[in-house]
Amino acid sequence: MFRGASAITLDTKNRITMPTRYREELIADCDGQMICTVDIQHPCLLLYPLPEWEEIELKLCELSSMNPQERLLQQVLLGNASDCSLDKNGRILINGPLRQHANLDKNIMLVGQLKKFEIWSEAAWQVQMQQGISQIQSGEIELTERLMDLSL
Repeated sequence: MFRGASAITLDTKNRITMPTRYREELIADCDGQMICTVDIQHPCLLLYPLPEWEEIELKLCELSSMNPQERLLQQVLLGNASDCSLDKNGRILINGPLRQHANLDKNIMLVGQLKKFEIWSEAAWQVQMQQGISQIQSGEIELTERLMDLSL
């Protein structure tokens, strides 16, 4: 399980270095093979270990290409999916269209989200966190039944 936020940098060759604490698990679980695609709700990227992505692909296969909404989701997620392999130094390459979607520059946040990572520009991540905390504290977030059952 991946958790926590790590400040990392995008190097001049458009690579990010995975924090050391994740590398061993990624090598063991998927031989460093990952898939990166766009997040359809936020200006960030989603980075999946290959076995987790394959589960998403199975779900996408069940959607109908004849249904315009379902086909659009398939096109966006699969059309932007990019194979990423950890190199011997623990780096992965982020391609141009993905970098553009998330407005990535040098300063990046890699955020663990249990079975996947989110990749944010540092500035966008700070805004997201400030807005999220503010919404929670002000009561703007509607507590669903599942959230009400969550005990921290």
